[in-house]
Amino acid sequence: MPKVGILMGSDSDLPIMKKAADTLSKLGIDYEMTIISAHRMPDIFTEYATGAQDRGIRVIIAGAGGAAHLPGMCAAMFDLPVIGIPIHTKSVGGVDSLYSIVQMPSGIPVATVAIDGAVNAALLAAQMLAISDEELHQKLRDYRADMKAGVVAKAEKLEKLGYDAYIAQM
Repeated sequence: MPKVGILMGSDSDLPIMKKAADTLSKLGIDYEMTIISAHRMPDIFTEYATGAQDRGIRVIIAGAGGAAHLPGMCAAMFDLPVIGIPIHTKSVGGVDSLYSIVQMPSGIPVATVAIDGAVNAALLAAQMLAISDEELHQKLRDYRADMKAGVVAKAEKLEKLGYDAYIAQM
């Protein structure tokens, strides 16, 4: 049974939202993913958002560009955590999306990550779920240890090769 719902308003958001799905998969977290529009299909959207908890969803990750209402509308109808991902837009680089998601009215919070920050959205969802799941908590510790090891290896390579040779190998 999926614990995380990944939503996007358009298939053009899929390359970004895939990063959230991939990160959840690496951590062994079941999720469901769909394209849904709060504006173009409000009846189906409402059914999804109000029924998510009954289907086992504990966190919703919603990506949206432009007016970016999807995360906020989810938060209005789903009383567990919602994480918004502002999607980069051609017109103003995603700042419009960021402002739309982060400026929620008092009482309807949406945790908001960076523009196109799908990996962090998945990690934040995992941290929320790990509060009551020690096995998942250990997977998050291991994830961080792997990140550290990767940076240490890069630093050692830089020290060994020097920056010109390092850049040439990039």
